Amino acid sequence: MKLADAYRAPGLTISFELYPPKTEAAETELFQHVAELIKFEPAFLTCTYGAGGSTRDKTLSIVGRVRRDYHRPVAAHLTCVGSTVEQIRAYLREARELGVDHIVALRGDPPAGEKSFRAVEGGLSYANELVSLIRAEFPEFGIAVAGYPEKHQEAPSLEVDLANLQRKVAAGADIVVTQLFYNNDDYFRFRDRAGELGIDVPIVPGILPITNFAQIKRITSLCGARLPTDLVDKLTALGDDVPGQFEAGVEFATRQVEGLIAAGVPGVHFYVLNKSQATSEVLEAIGQTRAK
Repeated sequence: MKLADAYRAPGLTISFELYPPKTEAAETELFQHVAELIKFEPAFLTCTYGAGGSTRDKTLSIVGRVRRDYHRPVAAHLTCVGSTVEQIRAYLREARELGVDHIVALRGDPPAGEKSFRAVEGGLSYANELVSLIRAEFPEFGIAVAGYPEKHQEAPSLEVDLANLQRKVAAGADIVVTQLFYNNDDYFRFRDRAGELGIDVPIVPGILPITNFAQIKRITSLCGARLPTDLVDKLTALGDDVPGQFEAGVEFATRQVEGLIAAGVPGVHFYVLNKSQATSEVLEAIGQTRAK
């Protein structure tokens, strides 16, 4: 099945994003959560790729294990950061040998301590170049790219950002998965303006249920996503009540996903932070059932 075909299937198409654990204990815990998430029969699971390729081997190890143990399609992230074209090709060959189905093709953020992205000698500068390479030399992979409902932090305007997205899709991307957001209107505006530019691939909203206020403030400060004032007020009023924050976050995410489904989104991609409880509660609240 091609990647975009997953969004033509009946019912809600869901997918989950993992990140490479740093210890054996964390990996054991991760796969306990994966076992729960798999019960919702996701279309695929993805695993992120560390800054400068720092988790390259672990990324492939995680998706390879999910593919082997659960027989579900998987997507490995890949960035341009710190890699020559030959190193990118080597990664893609290894991913193919492990049975990886799809690639999430990203330019990547500048390495820690650097203010702007700079391609290494013999490397790539833009995500559309990475998409073009994959499409030309590894056509068996499905390709997902990133979209930014509130604009990429480095883009001078949403118009410029959408033009960049248009280039990625024209180069051969199958779907767009958005960065996390908390105002559905931002997604709807982004989707509609992309459509006006002729971007006709599925634009899949990325959702991160809030489980801890301090944590989500850190995450949104890094990626530029905005938290609605009423949500901030509610979480602030809970003080140090972390279970209360979790409950409020799940309630908000449930309403957010319900609104997206009502508006006809092609599917939902969940950033699960290597846990399962919050996302599972959201999915059950919207009527998704676990396989036996």
